[in-house]
Amino acid sequence: MKHPGPLITLFAGLALGLIMLSLNATTGEPAPSSRQRPASSPAPVPSPSPPVSPSVTPSPSPSTNAAPQTEYAGRTKDDTASVAISLRGDKAIAYFCDGRTQEAWMRGPVEEDGDMHLTSTDTPAKLDGVLSGGKVAGTVQIGDRTWAFDADKAVKPSGLYRATAEVRGAELKGGWIILQDGRQVGIVSRDGKPAAAPPIDPATGAVTIDDTRLTARPVVP
Repeated sequence: MKHPGPLITLFAGLALGLIMLSLNATTGEPAPSSRQRPASSPAPVPSPSPPVSPSVTPSPSPSTNAAPQTEYAGRTKDDTASVAISLRGDKAIAYFCDGRTQEAWMRGPVEEDGDMHLTSTDTPAKLDGVLSGGKVAGTVQIGDRTWAFDADKAVKPSGLYRATAEVRGAELKGGWIILQDGRQVGIVSRDGKPAAAPPIDPATGAVTIDDTRLTARPVVP
C-alpha cells in the first residue's frame, strides 16, 4: 500500500491558493464608479486696458488771409496841406503834410461805425475822422491849429509812402502822399530838420536824396 503523504501536501497547497485568491477579492479596493473630472483651469484675468486719452480738438490755425488794405488821400479845405490814411482791419495810420515844414504821423484804432481818433507819439497832433460813403472826412489838429479835410479812396499808385535811411551819418525820414491826380506832397527830415521832399517814381518808389538812391514803400498800419 502506497504512502498518502504527497497527495495530502498537494491538496493542502491548492486549498491555500484558493483561500488567498478569495481574500484578495474581498479586501481589494473597489474601482471608482465614475471618472473624476479634471480640475478646471482658472479663468484668465483680463489685462488692464490702457487709459484712454481725452480727445483733443486742434485749435484752428490763424487765418493766413490778411485783412485788405485801403487807402484814402485828399487835401485840407483851405488847400494848404494834404492828408493820407491807410486802413487795415481795425487799424489806421495817417500822414499830414504841407510839403514844406509841417508834418505829423498819427495812428490808432478804427471803430465799427467808422469813427477814428488817431494820435501822434512824436508831436502834439491828432486826427478825428469818420469813414463813410467811401471817404474819410474830419480834422487834423497840430498844436493850436486845426485843418478840416476830405480824403477820397485812392488806387495805387495813389496813397501813402515812407522811407527811412542813414546817409553820410545823418538820419533821413521821408513821407510822401500821392494824390489821385498824380500830384505829390512830401517832406524829408535830416536829423529832425524838415524840407520839401523830391518826387518819387510812382511805379517803383525810387527816389534820390543827397546823391543816394532810396526806395519809398507803401505804409502798412
